[in-house]
Amino acid sequence: MDANGLLKRGKSLLSEGKSEDALLCFEQAVLLEKNNAELWNCMGAALRSIGRYDEALECYSKALQIEPADKHSS
Repeated sequence: MDANGLLKRGKSLLSEGKSEDALLCFEQAVLLEKNNAELWNCMGAALRSIGRYDEALECYSKALQIEPADKHSS
């Protein structure tokens, strides 16, 4: 499965409350596509939902490094 397929699968699992399984999908996807901010954000959400807050913050920071939040502001 490619990174996009893993992302979709992970999002589906996360929405079903299967955070640990979703995290595995996101971790595999990030190995395939390290510069995808959405993947890092999703991984952060999965980590946050299982109480791994420090790791979640690291993921969110990585996502912001890749794609700064203010790039669309005017």
